[in-house]
Amino acid sequence: MATLRWTSRDLESLPDNGKRYEIVDGELYVSKQPHLLHQFVCGQVLELLQVWSRQTKAGRAFFAPGVIFADDDDVAPDVIWISKGRLATALDSAGHLHTAPELAIEVLSPGTINERRDREAKLKLYSRRGVLEYWIMNWQERYIEVYQREDAVLKLNRTLYENDTLQSPLLPGFSCQLIQLFDDSL
Repeated sequence: MATLRWTSRDLESLPDNGKRYEIVDGELYVSKQPHLLHQFVCGQVLELLQVWSRQTKAGRAFFAPGVIFADDDDVAPDVIWISKGRLATALDSAGHLHTAPELAIEVLSPGTINERRDREAKLKLYSRRGVLEYWIMNWQERYIEVYQREDAVLKLNRTLYENDTLQSPLLPGFSCQLIQLFDDSL
């Protein structure tokens, strides 16, 4: 029995119902609308990356862009950062990215399937497609896992907690206290 492999064309036929549809290695992943605090953390990291990007003019951060690596690898990371150099050749005529950003960020959503998608399927995809750094942010437990490219593979470099400072060789001069990202006092 043949296994169904989803493609970008299949995504176009799915309903626009507020769910996020992604394909990794031909497998369809469906996510519900995320928790409000998930979105808050996405916004916080996006804002900090935007401020740094405006100061350095090195690139841009984007919220949930579509990244089409191939017909069967079509995803929407929560946040990305991409350099001006990569961005210059990354977009197709419809405005979709077809090049790996330097930094991909996923904020974990509750549930085993969601966590497995981000920790396994997307980690392998981003590693295979040339992402230089990958942050997995856990807003519930208030930590970030930082994966960096080593020997052509993304490997866990460090885990930072809310009292730690986030810095990256990828983003010279970027620095933030993790508490800034997780401060959910509304």
